[in-house]
Amino acid sequence: MNTAPASTQFDLEAIRADFPILSQIHHDDIPLVYLDNAATSQKPNRVIEATSIYYREYNANVHRGIHKLSEEATSAYENARLKVRKFINTSSKREVIFTRGTTEGINLVAQTWGRANLKAGDVVVSTVMEHHSNIVPWQILASEKGFRIVYVPVDQNGLLDLPFLENVLANEPVKLVTLMHVSNVLGTVNPIAEVVQKAHQAGALVLVDGAQSTPHMPIDVQALDVDFFVFSGHKMLGPTGSGVLYGRRAHLEAMPPWMGGGDMISSVKLSGSTWNDLPYKFEAGTPSIAEAIGLGYAIDYLSEVGMDKIHQHEQAITAYALEQLNAVEGIHIYGPSAEQKGAVAAFTVDGIHAHDIAQILDSEGVAVRAGHHCAMPLHEHLGVSATARASFYLYNRFDEVDRLVSALHKARKTFRL
Repeated sequence: MNTAPASTQFDLEAIRADFPILSQIHHDDIPLVYLDNAATSQKPNRVIEATSIYYREYNANVHRGIHKLSEEATSAYENARLKVRKFINTSSKREVIFTRGTTEGINLVAQTWGRANLKAGDVVVSTVMEHHSNIVPWQILASEKGFRIVYVPVDQNGLLDLPFLENVLANEPVKLVTLMHVSNVLGTVNPIAEVVQKAHQAGALVLVDGAQSTPHMPIDVQALDVDFFVFSGHKMLGPTGSGVLYGRRAHLEAMPPWMGGGDMISSVKLSGSTWNDLPYKFEAGTPSIAEAIGLGYAIDYLSEVGMDKIHQHEQAITAYALEQLNAVEGIHIYGPSAEQKGAVAAFTVDGIHAHDIAQILDSEGVAVRAGHHCAMPLHEHLGVSATARASFYLYNRFDEVDRLVSALHKARKTFRL
């Protein structure tokens, strides 16, 4: 086994010290190696404390009260929105809609823009690699509205078939292209700016699932020129139940509200109601206040480390992981080479089910994910029912890859392979 390189991007041990769970002892005095970051990330102390301080010191509803606690809560909540605006470079805070995560953001677009604009004869383009959250909402709406969904295939290297997409855009009445920025299985980094340019030339809008990209690389929604962009806070050091929908202001202004209730109204009469200004038109009811505040603190943390540095560290550790994993006999790694993928390595090992791999790795203190990763169509395309997936983040060390590989060798011995 090669000697693991040292990270030169930042003080890795200082970062790890900020995450209390990483010092946890797992089984039989074995230190935890957490490699399930594509599912959810761990949280630094400042995020944990920020949510705790909200509940301890200024717990109140936002936008409603004129007392001190409510004003303080409202200020912290809206300050988090400003942090998001800067982090992804929107042109206005009105284009930042707080949601409970990527899934809710996609469903919001489907049930507002989609319901108002899609009809029988129209086409929505998606891809074979999508997470279920970017497949099922469109299938539900298509069954009601009668439009068709066309799925762009992936080639043997896990890359999108762009000529196929170009052909569909040229010959079909496409209204929307909806795709993930980075695959949660293959790790493929899709060429979003290129896809957006082609889609806009054909008169289609573009929605991007940024759940696996926003935590790991710099995001500029204006440079990407996307119409909608969604992501989850819990995958980027923030709390669960936090997320964001970015939408171009013109689209959001034209879209009807999704849920009705408090805060999304301007006036309510028995004869009818009118809607609040953006972004509140899409934030009915009491929002996830502590979660949004925590997301703001997570953004502070990531920004201080530097998204460019995080991305460089992850590219290095992913390249090292692919190199070391390829030395395991009988392994099959899915997706493109390291320079074309995010911090994900999904694999199978001949003779061992993915769930058995994950269980044996867990006994060695290594936490990975096993299953279809909410991407059943992609796994069907790959010809496997399940994969094991190791996914990395800013706090992972190169020697943790060595622990992963060592545990895989033990798994092969356990199955007498």
